[in-house]
Amino acid sequence: MRELLGDWRRTHNCGELRKEHVGQDVVLMGWVARRRDHGGVIFIDLRDRYGTTQVVCNPQRSPEAHRKADRVRPEYVIAVKGKVCLRPEGMANPKLPTGEIEVMVEEMKVLNTSKPPPFPIEDRCTAGEEVRLRYRYLDLRRPSMQRNLMVRHRAYQAVRNYLSSRGFLEIETPFFIRSTPEGARDFLVPSRINRGKFYALPQSPQLYKQILMIAGYDKYFQIVRCFRDEDLRADRQPEFTQIDIEMSFVGEEEVMEVSEGMMEALFRETVGLDLSPPFPRISYREAVERYGTDRPDVRFGLELIDVGDLVREGEFKVFLKALEKGGRVKGINAKGGARFSRKEVEELTEFVKRFKAEGLAWIRVGPDGPSSPIVKFFPEGVLNRLSERMGAEPGDMLFFVASEERVVHQALANLRLELGRRLGLIPEHENRLVWVTEFPLFERDEEGNIAPAHHPFTSPVEEDIPLLDEDPFEVRARAYDMVWNGVEIGGGSIRIWDRELQEKVLKVLGIGEEEARGKFGFLLDALEYGAPPHGGIAFGFDRIVAMLLGESSIREVIAFPKTGTAVSLMDGAPAEVAEEQLKELGIVVVPEG
Repeated sequence: MRELLGDWRRTHNCGELRKEHVGQDVVLMGWVARRRDHGGVIFIDLRDRYGTTQVVCNPQRSPEAHRKADRVRPEYVIAVKGKVCLRPEGMANPKLPTGEIEVMVEEMKVLNTSKPPPFPIEDRCTAGEEVRLRYRYLDLRRPSMQRNLMVRHRAYQAVRNYLSSRGFLEIETPFFIRSTPEGARDFLVPSRINRGKFYALPQSPQLYKQILMIAGYDKYFQIVRCFRDEDLRADRQPEFTQIDIEMSFVGEEEVMEVSEGMMEALFRETVGLDLSPPFPRISYREAVERYGTDRPDVRFGLELIDVGDLVREGEFKVFLKALEKGGRVKGINAKGGARFSRKEVEELTEFVKRFKAEGLAWIRVGPDGPSSPIVKFFPEGVLNRLSERMGAEPGDMLFFVASEERVVHQALANLRLELGRRLGLIPEHENRLVWVTEFPLFERDEEGNIAPAHHPFTSPVEEDIPLLDEDPFEVRARAYDMVWNGVEIGGGSIRIWDRELQEKVLKVLGIGEEEARGKFGFLLDALEYGAPPHGGIAFGFDRIVAMLLGESSIREVIAFPKTGTAVSLMDGAPAEVAEEQLKELGIVVVPEG
């Protein structure tokens, strides 16, 4: 049944014909979306990535084409020749851009057949994600997926056009690099020629873009694939795309200005939304104090309020015990939350326990004053000052967590978001971008050891450099993150451009001179040959596109994503390889256990 294309050439796509094309002879090609037989006349919705056009096969007009149309089924690939006509009066479809016309078929070719698809090729797809990923070539035919990838393309173009117009050069950096510690595990690639040695796939082009600055390329960018062998986490991909930017002879202001302009262009040219730079700025410490997180969603209030000095005057042992241990007591005023039922309060209590809080204290504010099992532990004057500080009014509900500072902030940051959702306080269609600045240069890792908060090449704030010897955890970084509606979409810093300072920072991290030379020798050497002041930023491209489209998962904006277990269901990667290939590489696979 399959026919050759021959000398047929497509004249239009399936989303392009309008009433001004009436009377024209056209050739369309695409997939059969639907086929309907109405009393002998067969109607086919012909689909490609541009849209859908109704084509009509009338046995009186073309018996041969009608015979073929009678045999086609969903997802067959066909080509038709015919004439564009207005649809009969009352039969236009206002939901389709092509809905005023139809094509009366004179000839048809069936270019390929199709097995029945495992799920409908439409946006109302109820198939599970595993099925969709297994048959990704079918899933990508759905209009929503085609829209997503087209917006992704426009985002690429917007970034390239904006940065190119401002003198940036797009320069490719290597994919096969030396393994250097950047936080996550590297994907390693064995070298056949240099047996026993390995390349690493880059977690970012960090060192190479700094080398480019030293080489004199003062404005660099790249939309680049990066790789991280991370433990399984929700909605992460082992390979992902980032917008990578680096500039010489700049401070934070210049990097932020370029980034804001790029985001403004990205929003405007992909989804037609306007931003208004410059974006607000908030220091890391202020963000954590007010919102409990360095990724604040500033679209709504419910800010965290410290009440430790007030509750110290009471007798509630849970609060006093936390304060005695050097912890914090902070609260949130859930405006309008007095309507929460006992069941809802119990749910919220269990919710904060997920974040290691031992419990959730609360005070309901009514017309007759505060009510709660804990009010008896506080003098009336303390309760009045507590209400005043938290801006409490009748109808509100005050929630409190007491524990070590980290737990208090983590629990209340998540409670704030949960309360915002339950109380309908989050304006879902509003976009608020904010800069978070002055991060700590160092933090403690899971084992309690000192580690870079960003990466070891971030410059400290100049006035804090003496603290590298005295109290490194008090050193602020010249680092900045861009946060959009509570999601970090980009992060960067001014880099260290002095070898002596770079070696000092590495030493604080426990990386001695010999180890530093082994891992970063090429960068340290380059820093001695006239390295200019430089800085940059990297944006998570997949996440930005997903948020522009309102998609909750980045898998919806990546053509061929992996599952949460880093598996490609369509092609079966990763897979075992032949023993001969392993021998060539000098590799022996050791069974687990």
